[in-house]
Amino acid sequence: MEAKSRTLEITLLSAEDLRIDNKPIKKNAFVVVWTDTYNYKSTKMDAEGGSFPSWNDKLVMDMPMHTRFVTLQVKCKASGGGDKTVGDARIPVTDFLGWFSPENRLQFLSYRLRDPKGLKNGIVNVSVRVKEPLGACSSQAAASGFGIAVGVVTGIPIWNGYPSTSLFR
Repeated sequence: MEAKSRTLEITLLSAEDLRIDNKPIKKNAFVVVWTDTYNYKSTKMDAEGGSFPSWNDKLVMDMPMHTRFVTLQVKCKASGGGDKTVGDARIPVTDFLGWFSPENRLQFLSYRLRDPKGLKNGIVNVSVRVKEPLGACSSQAAASGFGIAVGVVTGIPIWNGYPSTSLFR
């Protein structure tokens, strides 16, 4: 059985220099994280950080295997009761999962936010870890015929000379 999603652990650490209409925001910033159209979660609101909020809020969510981007949308609560978008960042999944980034590795990343007009509007700082799909380790171990989990290869052995000729007689 093939897994249809992975588990994404994304910690929204902080943001820098957030503005609305070129004025620093005063309070109530939060982040909404989207892994697809129907799957999103939100951080708690930072009521005191102003244009340099700090959340340190870990969100654990499903990330479908077909996901290419994770979207971060920084917002703040407006005085009229609604939410105003401060800026968005689209994170390519290949930034934290791919050739040189195996699953389960914690990575710290920073992204430029763009406001609704497309202009630069601050930076958001995150840490990201992708967990193996549930059952992936045990199914690999069962397929290998051993009671151990199969790991990630991070290096290639290099032969330093020729093997002993006595092996080939």
